[in-house]
Amino acid sequence: MRHSASSSRHLLTSVPLLCVALFVVWTPESSAASSASSETARRSYERGVTLFREGNADGAIDALKKALAQNPKLAEAYHVLGLVYFQSKRNPDEAIQAYKQSLKLSAPSAEILNDLADVYLAQGRGNDAEQVLRQVLDIAPGNEEAHLDLARLYEERHDRANAVKMYQSLLRMRPDHAEALYHLASLYDSQGDLKQARDYLSRLTQANPGHANAWYLLGRLAERGNDLNAAAAAFKEAIAVKADLVDAHYNLGFVYRSQGLLAEAEREFLEVIRYRPEYAEAHLNLGMVYTSLNRLDEAEREHERAVALKPNSAEAHYNLGVFYELHRKDMGRALAQYRRYRDLGGRDERVERIIGVGGP
Repeated sequence: MRHSASSSRHLLTSVPLLCVALFVVWTPESSAASSASSETARRSYERGVTLFREGNADGAIDALKKALAQNPKLAEAYHVLGLVYFQSKRNPDEAIQAYKQSLKLSAPSAEILNDLADVYLAQGRGNDAEQVLRQVLDIAPGNEEAHLDLARLYEERHDRANAVKMYQSLLRMRPDHAEALYHLASLYDSQGDLKQARDYLSRLTQANPGHANAWYLLGRLAERGNDLNAAAAAFKEAIAVKADLVDAHYNLGFVYRSQGLLAEAEREFLEVIRYRPEYAEAHLNLGMVYTSLNRLDEAEREHERAVALKPNSAEAHYNLGVFYELHRKDMGRALAQYRRYRDLGGRDERVERIIGVGGP
């Protein structure tokens, strides 16, 4: 919760009117009553904040409404009430009304506007959120939260130009901002600008060596550039940071298999399966590794497991067919797999010839 209790500048004043003269009269008693009412409202407000922090949403709402009954101009009570409705009660409409009332009673507040934008974003009201976030930047041009939310919003809309602009603006304020660096790298990667993507990822891993996803994406970029040594090094960095990053293990195993490092490839694919036993592609690649090692019983088991896990995978049926044909010399079972491969949309001239010879 970003909100913190602050001292109220909004005090109720009692202004009794003389019926005949219609003049405002100040008395020590009226001032004392006003101060007492304000202090009572403050205590109710602080009680509401405490209950909210303790996870007692209903108690917090009761206390905050009591504070507002005692002092209807207590803007911060409306703000916290909005937080309770949104974060604890999952009632966005009530949250919006509370935030708007708080904004009416206080000077323009980047904090409250950001909270209002969060509700709009959660509701999928991107245009309303954008308008509010732009208001935040009008009153607080350096507000990081508004920049980040706008960048994410533009990215979701596939408005890459504005997303890049917002992330870059964020980096001008904080050059090591991890999320901005990572998302800029992803955006440039999606546009095919691998150099820019690598540059942002290098900046990120230098500033934050513990960013596993940055290392993983660096590995993917290196792999696509056929720099297998750099790819393996990056995947290993990702795994060192996050041992259960399954995709890093899988891609590292694939790189090792491409390099002919079969024992290392086996280790990585087994790690994938340890974390995700249902990962069909890992079983398929492990089957290929075992075939290369002439461990045919294990290879057959892994190929069959891949097909069982992903029965609509043309690739899995093709590879099982090749295994039966070349390593078990069993054309009957090979033909069955090749036909299934073709039925799933697979196209291969050699397979077509084999099926043609074997009959329909």
